[in-house]
Amino acid sequence: MPLVVKMPSSRPRSPLAVGSADRLLAASAGWQVELGTFLAQVRGVAALLPEGRHVINLCEDRYRFLVAFCAVALRGQVNLLPSSRAQAVVEDVAQRYAGSYCLADTASEQLPEGCFMLPEVLPQLAGDMPTLDVEQLVAIGFTSGSTGVPGANPKTWGSFVASTGQNLQALQSLWGQAQPSIVATVPSQHMYGMEMAVLMPLLAPATLQAGKPFFPQDVALALAEVPAPRVLVTTPVHLKVLVESGVELPPLAGIVTATAPLPQALAAAAEKNFATEVREMFGSTETCIFARRRTACEEAWQLLPGVRLLPQPDGTRVHAPHLPAPVMLADLVELLPGDRFLLRGRRTDLLEIAGKRASLGDLTRKLQSVAGVSDAVVVQLAPEPGHAVGRIAALVVAAEREEANILHDLRQLMDPVFLPRPLRKVEALPRNETGKLPRDAVLALLGH
Repeated sequence: MPLVVKMPSSRPRSPLAVGSADRLLAASAGWQVELGTFLAQVRGVAALLPEGRHVINLCEDRYRFLVAFCAVALRGQVNLLPSSRAQAVVEDVAQRYAGSYCLADTASEQLPEGCFMLPEVLPQLAGDMPTLDVEQLVAIGFTSGSTGVPGANPKTWGSFVASTGQNLQALQSLWGQAQPSIVATVPSQHMYGMEMAVLMPLLAPATLQAGKPFFPQDVALALAEVPAPRVLVTTPVHLKVLVESGVELPPLAGIVTATAPLPQALAAAAEKNFATEVREMFGSTETCIFARRRTACEEAWQLLPGVRLLPQPDGTRVHAPHLPAPVMLADLVELLPGDRFLLRGRRTDLLEIAGKRASLGDLTRKLQSVAGVSDAVVVQLAPEPGHAVGRIAALVVAAEREEANILHDLRQLMDPVFLPRPLRKVEALPRNETGKLPRDAVLALLGH
């Protein structure tokens, strides 16, 4: 049974990983694996995989996901990366790609029938360094659905190699010439997690902490399990919890964050509390990462090498070396000298009611700033019959405040035409693993 799809010899190929066989690839408590062992396991798993073109990769263990991802690519198959393991999300992906099969490492009632399970002991096969055709389609990532229906975004191996090179240039000053250890709180199936906690250990090189820490003390223990220099890859939601918990973390070379806007005050607090630099990355499932900034002291974003932005009336066109064609984003930007830019929101977030203008992002920030509010989101509902403009609504987490009192305070911060009605208190917002809010989940809590 072939492990690699045969390609014409004239097509360029790129190695699956970089470094010597004894390079430390992954580590956890009392456990380490070197690159040579990992590659042997990738070959062994590739030989076991069923026939098929598309594979829904639901592996939860971070190291086993890495093995499975590479084995699927080595077999010439395509990793499908749903935005979550929720049954409806997985079923939607399976319906889009008829004949696909599911690959997992942990049994669950939510898994589709006939899901292929990785063996507890991963098999090994000897061989040379695997290479992949740079034009080989290795993954399809799906957006979270925070603005509507999740979209599919194909990624070739060559595009991943190029984007990882850019990410390395954007981050390497945090750790210099040493090999960093990466501890991530984001799922590998998310494109940000893919870039930072899958591709970086393969191609940077870096050492991957094999766990998936969630609570603050778990993050501290995971960081303590790997050698310095340590880099924490996380999200603003997780970073806020870490800062507010008062947890002590081992020395950090840096904190990397993405997936949602990072408030400047939170970035500054994290830098002070953990004595390190917080570097925020900007990108999307469609584009991968293409800009960075030190949010504690910078508002403008710095484009990564070779990236160009072309503002459009309804968004921004992104040109980048790792993109086969320009990608259109809904974000509005203001270009600055020195390959920098400022974000100006999204066209779909802009509101005009009674001749007055605002943005959902700014309204959300104002609601989140109200005393006693720990989390919140503002949305615009679809117009009701006979109305041209939809109502403004909000969900808010505020254990010690009443809805009427929150609205009273909010009235001091925004024009009354933008006050959210309804404003509904909930115990927690329906954030996914990366902190994003799928629009359908928000509307469901609002009764729409």
